[in-house]
Amino acid sequence: MILFERFGYSKGGHVSVVVQNVTWKSRHSKSPLNLFSMGFFLASDTSFRKILNESEHYCVLSNRNVKLLFQFHSLSADSTINGSADIEDPDEYNLVFGNCQPEFEISMHVHTEMYNLNDGRKDFLPAGQTVLPKLYFLFFLVYSCLTAVWLFISINQRPKVEKIHVIIGALLLVKTMKMICASEDKMFVRRTGTPHGWDVAFYIFGFLKGVMLFTVIILIGTGWSILKPYLQEREKKVLMTVIPLQLLENIVYVVISETGPATKDWMTWNQMFLLIDIVCCCAVVFPIIWSIRSLREASKTDGKAAKNLKKLTLFKQFYIVLVGYLYFTRILVPAIGALINYRFEWLITVLAEGASLGFYLFIFCNFQPVERNPYLVIGDDEENEAGQILEEDDSFEL
Repeated sequence: MILFERFGYSKGGHVSVVVQNVTWKSRHSKSPLNLFSMGFFLASDTSFRKILNESEHYCVLSNRNVKLLFQFHSLSADSTINGSADIEDPDEYNLVFGNCQPEFEISMHVHTEMYNLNDGRKDFLPAGQTVLPKLYFLFFLVYSCLTAVWLFISINQRPKVEKIHVIIGALLLVKTMKMICASEDKMFVRRTGTPHGWDVAFYIFGFLKGVMLFTVIILIGTGWSILKPYLQEREKKVLMTVIPLQLLENIVYVVISETGPATKDWMTWNQMFLLIDIVCCCAVVFPIIWSIRSLREASKTDGKAAKNLKKLTLFKQFYIVLVGYLYFTRILVPAIGALINYRFEWLITVLAEGASLGFYLFIFCNFQPVERNPYLVIGDDEENEAGQILEEDDSFEL
């Protein structure tokens, strides 16, 4: 069996499949060909799991849990066949090609069209994604406001602006552009079935956002441009490792998005994507740990206990928020997505983008170029109290 597509249908949905240029080749020259043993069918998610367990015992095309579209015995003289079906029972269905003669290798060109009807118009987005264009546009407006406020603060606090603040501003701008591209992408797919080039813009800004986000996390974690004007050798190595990995991760993401389960090695690409993402997430934590240890050691020798206490508190908060953000978006969100009904697929986007917005707001509030930033101005009258806290409290140990 080959899974071609998964699509969430509402009542009155439609699927059509056109197959052309069908050819086959047998691994055994004497094997008789039975075209009744090959064809396309639909199966709901629940049924599909049962079919996978039972397919070894009999031909999947004869299973009562499948909705058969056509079998290859109806092939025309020019090796073309098509079939369609209307969906009366709303559910998430899998479009699958079944071949009950595995000794035959089949080659063909397949065109599929899946849509729901919304007020008589075709809606090419799955039932659980129909609100995504508006949702992404809402996030675009939020990030636009955030970017504008960051620019306003940076202009008013120009003497306090460091290089890291410029990079954070660029990150907010790129994130904003990614959201509008995602909105336009989904809107055109919903209306026409194709993104009309908006997917390319989405991939470009997605790549820039990924690289810049991890770069900002690493640079903030090292204290670059604010605590110190340079990066240590080990910090440069982390940065030079994460950036190429982000490039590779985005290439893999494009391959996964533009292909599908029917593509050879598609599952391998998914596993590679997860592995690279995990490596990047682990790598960005190390600079924060190094900075916390360095500040703790410095507090014992430089006589600036209050300053170091403020910095340690801020770094510890950043560490906790970062780990929570990565854990939530990489583990909890996919787990929730696996449990919710297909009609609420949009909720995954709300959770992931909501967590991202919360993380951006944390950076915005704690690392903006303002006079009272704990990085920059600390009162000397807090020295004695801070020194005692640092000596007695071991909560900053990781």
